[in-house]
Amino acid sequence: MTFNPAQSEAGRGSALIVYALYLLSIPSLAIFALVGVIFAYAARDGAGPLARSHLDDQIRIWWVAFWWAVAVAILFALGALLAVVLIGFPIMWIAGLIGFIFFIWFTVKALLGLLALLDGRPR
Repeated sequence: MTFNPAQSEAGRGSALIVYALYLLSIPSLAIFALVGVIFAYAARDGAGPLARSHLDDQIRIWWVAFWWAVAVAILFALGALLAVVLIGFPIMWIAGLIGFIFFIWFTVKALLGLLALLDGRPR
């Protein structure tokens, strides 16, 4: 067995936990993602360069997903208001489709980041 410095770097375990929380956020309605980003903020100061790049990327991913979720919620609410005149139903459908696309994006980004961390590659 060879020694890999990426395996023992400070903060690597924290980055792994955050990726696990992000992937577990799927059935938890994003509650675990919120816990994960808080954990990433807390762990990033003491992390080494590799783990720090992953933790910074995890925080960035969460903020992008958060603001898209806010935009989708506003679009859905607008569609619900316009449902009275029937134009709101396609707007709600589009909001749901955009939300689903970003749900898939968040999951794929977390999975690819986890694989990069396990390979010792920065993000």
